[in-house]
Amino acid sequence: MPELPAVVVYLEALTRHIVGRRLARLNLLSPFVLRSVDPPIASVAGQTVRGVRRVGKRIVLAFDEDLFLVMHLMIAGRLRWREPGKKPGMGPKMILASFEFEHGTLFFTEASSKKRASIQLVRGEGSLRALDPGGIEPLDATPEQFHDALTRENHTLKRGLTDPHLFSGIGNAYSDEILHRVKLSPFRLTRQLSEDEVRALYSATVATLGEWTTRLQEEANGKFPEKVTAFHEGMAVHGRFGKPCPRCGTPVQRIVHGEHEVNYCPTCQTEGRLLADRALSRLLKGDWPRHLDE
Repeated sequence: MPELPAVVVYLEALTRHIVGRRLARLNLLSPFVLRSVDPPIASVAGQTVRGVRRVGKRIVLAFDEDLFLVMHLMIAGRLRWREPGKKPGMGPKMILASFEFEHGTLFFTEASSKKRASIQLVRGEGSLRALDPGGIEPLDATPEQFHDALTRENHTLKRGLTDPHLFSGIGNAYSDEILHRVKLSPFRLTRQLSEDEVRALYSATVATLGEWTTRLQEEANGKFPEKVTAFHEGMAVHGRFGKPCPRCGTPVQRIVHGEHEVNYCPTCQTEGRLLADRALSRLLKGDWPRHLDE
């Protein structure tokens, strides 16, 4: 799922390409993508895009008459821009919707048969706020606000950082990177951290998200981003199972649960302990290795 750094780059590209431009036609190509009926989606056809913004991981296009078109990319949703006459460059089954402008077309795609990505049209700031899970913006938060959000409930650090009701825009990938950077176990409980550890986690969060936002901006180089992914060359642990930790050389470990995974370095983060994978540890039972040396 695109997280805060990637969504920021999308917003910058959308601002350059479609803000101030008239949406000539909106085509819904999937019967599952539209999740609202009032106002009717046809209301935005012929209107000018007045602005774009982010609500958590959602991308919002603002129109006149207090209308907001909200796109949730979920795990496999992506946005692609094509100039007039250019082919989409993807199979037709991947295209959920297309936004036609005089100078090009914005395609909303999803590389999954589960069709989780969505579009909603709402009217008014109140209706838009109702879609916001309420998490604080990690790059704008003070250390005190970060502490309050983190310790509001006693979650594991992995769950706490990725809870959209606590923090806006942090998902699977960057939570792994943040926790590796600060050398904390993803299974430590939020209320068990010392004040120094919370401050270190705050600094690691701001630094990680800020650095990756800058990096993705530089990679896009003013163009519409084409390769938006959760896996990037240069990440320390996310998507690097079995590869050496860049800090200590220990093979990166992971826990997979459904479509989510936790990637970590046992030497840097868990004092050499291997965290139990639900499926494998149940299968192996007493043979499940408890420590890296095993």
